[in-house]
Amino acid sequence: MQRTVIFRLLVVSILWGSNYVASAYLLREFSPILLALSRLVVTSLFLLSVGLSSGAMKKPTRREWLWLALVGLTSSLMYQLFYFVGLTNTSAGNAALIIALSPIATTLLAWVFLKEKVSGFKMAGALTALVGVAIIVLNGGKVTSVSNGDFLILLAMLTLAVSVLLIRKAAETMKSIDVTIYSTLIGTALLFPAAGAEWAQGHATVSSSAYSWAMLIVVALIAQGLAGLWWNQGIAVVGASTSAMFMNIPPFVAILVAYVALGDPIRLTQIAGGALIVIGVAVSNKKLAHGTIPAGTATGG
Repeated sequence: MQRTVIFRLLVVSILWGSNYVASAYLLREFSPILLALSRLVVTSLFLLSVGLSSGAMKKPTRREWLWLALVGLTSSLMYQLFYFVGLTNTSAGNAALIIALSPIATTLLAWVFLKEKVSGFKMAGALTALVGVAIIVLNGGKVTSVSNGDFLILLAMLTLAVSVLLIRKAAETMKSIDVTIYSTLIGTALLFPAAGAEWAQGHATVSSSAYSWAMLIVVALIAQGLAGLWWNQGIAVVGASTSAMFMNIPPFVAILVAYVALGDPIRLTQIAGGALIVIGVAVSNKKLAHGTIPAGTATGG
């Protein structure tokens, strides 16, 4: 069982890394908000079918609905908007590397707002990873400002980090799968007005390619829906410390797949900055408690 779970975690990390590239490709065929909504609708239907088939979904209390709404607002609506709009103006590799900073951001936010203690390992890891992000977004000092795309991806990363703190609160009284299902449904509903506004302004683009629609559905079902379930199973079976190691893989998968599939160049600043981010996250997670969910597990959109 454990070997199977380890293999699935490896597959998840590869899927999540490839997911960045799939998102960048689909943005050539769809407008960003419509793409975000379409993928979330498919993922929501998948998760809802899983929850209903299990017959164990709990009806939330009024207080739990509040936490679920906040999770849906941050992890689905805001994250998806910042991520997909930002990805139109940056590379899949940059996006993956910046999102990889989310565990550090979650730790720092918990330190500032929740007064959680931060160890020397976490602080050293945070500083190392921040230097890595600076190298990436400033292109090794060759540019004097952050691109709009990188800035929006940074905002996406921050909203992801905030959502992790909110998920912790919601999961105190609810099962994690229920939190995922309900919050995704809420976030999907919240995206409809944004997609309507994009359409009303004449900015919506819908692909007429059957191949693109098939890719969208497969990515939503496998890279988001199934991979998320496997990730949660991995944490339950092998623990958070082991699972966290696999989160170092997606950024480099994204860079390699983007190079092969999209022709994106591999820059030295990406390698150097990415290495610092991975080292920073690894150092920060050195004292990660067994059985806790690693902060900011990203799914690449």
